[in-house]
Amino acid sequence: MKLGNPDLTRCIRTEIENQGPISFARFMHQALYHPEHGYYSSGRCAIGRKGDYFTNVSVGPLFGEILAAQFAEMWERLGSVEDFTIIEQGAHDGQFARDVLESVQKRAPEFFAALRYRIVEPFPILQDRQSRTLERFRDKVEWRDSLQPFLGVHFSNELLDAMPVRLISGNMEKLVDLKNDTFVFVERPISQQATFQPRAQGDAFNQAALDWLDDVTAKLQRGYVIAIDYGRFGDEFDGSVQVRAQHQNLDSPFEQIGQADITMHVDWSSIVERAQANGLRVAGFTDQHHFLTGLLSGRELPDSPKLGRELQTLLHPEMLGRAFQVLGLAKHIDPGAPLAGFKFARERSAVGES
Repeated sequence: MKLGNPDLTRCIRTEIENQGPISFARFMHQALYHPEHGYYSSGRCAIGRKGDYFTNVSVGPLFGEILAAQFAEMWERLGSVEDFTIIEQGAHDGQFARDVLESVQKRAPEFFAALRYRIVEPFPILQDRQSRTLERFRDKVEWRDSLQPFLGVHFSNELLDAMPVRLISGNMEKLVDLKNDTFVFVERPISQQATFQPRAQGDAFNQAALDWLDDVTAKLQRGYVIAIDYGRFGDEFDGSVQVRAQHQNLDSPFEQIGQADITMHVDWSSIVERAQANGLRVAGFTDQHHFLTGLLSGRELPDSPKLGRELQTLLHPEMLGRAFQVLGLAKHIDPGAPLAGFKFARERSAVGES
C-alpha cells in the first residue's frame, strides 16, 4: 500500500499519538486541506483525462457557456441589477470562470457590464493558477478567502462531496487510530448524553456541508444558490467513501494520503432540510441531463463533431448526465415560472419545491 505524502502522514500520526483516535472528518480534512500537504491545498489535485478524476469542466468550454445562460436569466429575475455577483467556490484553476465570462461577454454584453465574478479561494497556489487563467478578465474578477455578503448567485461544481464527513452508523462512529504504526479504523460509541440524531445541529455526519450552507445563507442578501454534485436523496443515500487517484478507485482512504481525492456522495435530503430551515426556497432539483436540456431548449448550436462529443458527455445518462444532480435554492425571490434549467425537472415534489 502506498501511504502517500510522508510529511502529511507523519503529521496525522503525531496527532493521533498525542490525542488518541480522531474522527474520519478530521482525517479527511488533513488529507485534503492541510495547509502545506493537503491534496487540494497543495495544488496536487489534477482533473481531466491526465488527472485523477473527470468532471464537467474537463469536457470543454460548453459547460460554462450553458451555465452562463442560466446566470443571465437569474440576473434578469433580479431586475437586471447593476451589482450582480457570481460567487464560485471550488474553482480549481479558473477554467469554468473563464468559460462563463467569455460567453457572457460575447452573448450578453449588458449582463457582462453589470457582472462581478468573485472566487472564494483560501489557498494561494490555487489563487495564483486562477489569476493566470483569468488574466484577460482581471478587471472583472476578485478573490476572497471567505464568503462575503453578496447579491447574485453562489455556484459550485463538486464542492460538497469533498467536505469532511464523520462515519456514523446508528450509535457507533468509525474513528482513525494507529496499530503498529499503521492507520486503522476503530469503532466507538458516540459519547453523548442524549441519543444521537444524525441530522441534529452540531452532530451531523456532514456537519461541514451544513455549516457551509448556513454561511452561504447568511451572506446571500438576495439571489440564488446552484450546487452541482453527485449524491443520493432520502433512503437512496448510502454514505460510502470513495478514494480516487489517476482515475482508479483505491481500496482505502489510507492509501496515497495527500495524493488522492477522498469524497462521499452528497446527502441531498439533509442539505434541503437545512436550506428550508434557513428560509431558503427550493428553486429546483433534477439530474444534470434534464438541467442542461432545459437550458439548451430552443437554442441552436453549431453543427460540430467536437461540440457533439461534449454534449454527449455532459448529457448522456451513462456518462455525466445522471451521475450529477443540480440543486437550486432561492432567497427573497418571488416564486414564478421555473428557472430554465429546472423546467424539465422530475423531482420537484420529492424536495418540497414550490
